[in-house]
Amino acid sequence: MKSWFVYLGVGVAIGVGLLLVGWQLTNQPYSYKGSTIEPSIQAADIELTDQYGNSFRLADQQGYVSLIFFGYTNCPDVCPITLAEYKKIIAELGDQAGDVRFVFVTVDPERDTVERLNTYLSFYHPDIIGLTGEQANLETVYKGYGVFQSKQDTGSAAGYLVDHTARTYAIDKQGNLRLTYPFEMDWEDIAEDIRHLLQEG
Repeated sequence: MKSWFVYLGVGVAIGVGLLLVGWQLTNQPYSYKGSTIEPSIQAADIELTDQYGNSFRLADQQGYVSLIFFGYTNCPDVCPITLAEYKKIIAELGDQAGDVRFVFVTVDPERDTVERLNTYLSFYHPDIIGLTGEQANLETVYKGYGVFQSKQDTGSAAGYLVDHTARTYAIDKQGNLRLTYPFEMDWEDIAEDIRHLLQEG
């Protein structure tokens, strides 16, 4: 009889231990997959024109999570891959995608007119916001995000290419720059990060 109580006590202790481990695991703070900005900083504002000719201002997007990428419509590789990943993230988020701003800022305003952005982005997803503007206004935005961009003459009929920063920037609902992602970061990891940013505050 005594051994039965011993076994019972051991079983209860193990059960309690497992419950405590499970509680600790489920209550661990989420570890973001992207490169975190610590402490977070207020994201530089963006005031440009979207692909429909409307004014867009990042400061007006508080309450939404914003995902921002800098590229151009004549880009042969990085930009179409990133926009295709935007499309996958939108599908993965489902209804939550309505609380996210997916933004594509041109680094080639000479060719990326409002009309060109509209046509180009329609191949990917209608929820992707394309932004262009005067070179001076864009330069302010590039500086605010540390974005590099430089024309490279290819000597071909296709015209020049643009070398540019290929990182994606995540802005939280309070307008803080929280995370950045390198090119070809796993889109599922980005989607998971966005879900957690949406749950904050």
